[in-house]
Formats: sequence, C-alpha cells, structure tokens
Amino acid sequence: MAQAKSELFDKELSEQANFFKALAHPARLQILKFLAESKSCITGDISDELPLGRTTVNQHIKELKDIGLIKGHTEGVTTKYCLNSEKIALLKNVLNCFLGNFDTENYTCK
Repeated sequence: MAQAKSELFDKELSEQANFFKALAHPARLQILKFLAESKSCITGDISDELPLGRTTVNQHIKELKDIGLIKGHTEGVTTKYCLNSEKIALLKNVLNCFLGNFDTENYTCK
C-alpha cells in the first residue's frame, strides 16, 4: 500500500506545515491580529472588521479554531472569541525553531 505524501515527512515538519497552512490566508492573519489588538475576548461579529462576508469569515474562524489558535465559546445566542495564548506561544516557538535553522548570514548562492 502506498504511503500518503504527508507520511513521507517527519512529524515535526507536518505539525509545522499545519500551523503555516492556518496562517496562509490574509483573512486569518487579520482575525488573529484583530483579536490580539483587542487584548481580550470579543463578542460580536468579526466579519464587521473584515472586507468579507460573514460565511467566509466563519470558515476562516473555523480553520483557526481547528488548529487551536483561537477559542470560541457560545453564550446564549452570542459567541465569544479569544486567542488561545498557549497555542500562540507554541506557534511563536515553532516559527522561531523553524526559521532559527536558516543560517542566512553565512549563506551564499553559487
């Protein structure tokens, strides 16, 4: 039986790729930035902050929730969205570790 292409890479690279995939759309970056700048959980329609429709924004929120970067808590008819500070710290570490392996100061193109 053939291996899936994702199985050809080690677990760490696959986990990094999942984070990077979640960050690979400007709407998701804007949602994260908005929540970070709010400095607290927000209740309301995040689509008011983006040039996208509510359905599209909700799809992007789902991607961010699936990877764990944001949390959504339903309270009655409203949903409260928050950054997941533990996952954000992990993401920072993942980015630092991944890019820290790139020695561009001693890199030359031959």
